[in-house]
Amino acid sequence: MKINGNAIRPGMVIEHKGRLWVAVKIQHTQPGKGGAYLQVELKDVRGGTKLNERFRASETVERVRLDQKSHQFLFAEGDNYTFMDNETYEQVIIGRDMIGAERAPFLTDGMVVTIESYEGSAIGVELPDTVVMAVIDAEPVIKGQTATSSHKPAILENGAKTMVPPHIEVGTRVVVNTADGSYVERAKD
Repeated sequence: MKINGNAIRPGMVIEHKGRLWVAVKIQHTQPGKGGAYLQVELKDVRGGTKLNERFRASETVERVRLDQKSHQFLFAEGDNYTFMDNETYEQVIIGRDMIGAERAPFLTDGMVVTIESYEGSAIGVELPDTVVMAVIDAEPVIKGQTATSSHKPAILENGAKTMVPPHIEVGTRVVVNTADGSYVERAKD
C-alpha cells in the first residue's frame, strides 16, 4: 500500500531501496528555506543495519503489511528457538539474532508469542510486554535503607540481572519488562 512520505510512524515497516525497513524514530523538520520533510531513522528488518532518510510529503513509499500469527515457544537448542503454530501445529525454528540477545532469556516454556512474517518468511518475534520471574539472588535488606528510593541489584531465574526495590527478597516473584529487563512491580500471585 502506497503512503505519503510524511505519513510514516514509528513501528511501521516500509519497502525502500529494495529492502524491508522498520521506522525507529521520526522527526518533522521545517527548515527556513525549502519545504518541510520527515527525518526517519530506519532499521533493516533482516540485517539490523540503520539508515537515516529524508522523506517529503510529495514522495510515496510502500508500506508493508506483515502477517502475524500466534506461536507457542517449545524449546531452545543452542542459538535456535523452536516455536509451534497454535492452529496447524507446524514447528518454526528462529535464530537468536531475530529475537534479540537481550530478550531471548525471557522466553519460558509454553509462552505464547507473535511471529511476524513477510511472504512466508519469518522476520520478527514479538514477546509479551511483561513476564513474571522469581528472584534467585538479591542483597539482604539493610535496616533504614527502605526510606530512600534506592534500588539494589538482583538476579532472576533466567540469569538476567535487574534493579529491584530494597524490600524484594530471594524467592519473590516480580513482573519484568521484556523490552529492557527492568523491574515493573511485585507479582500479584
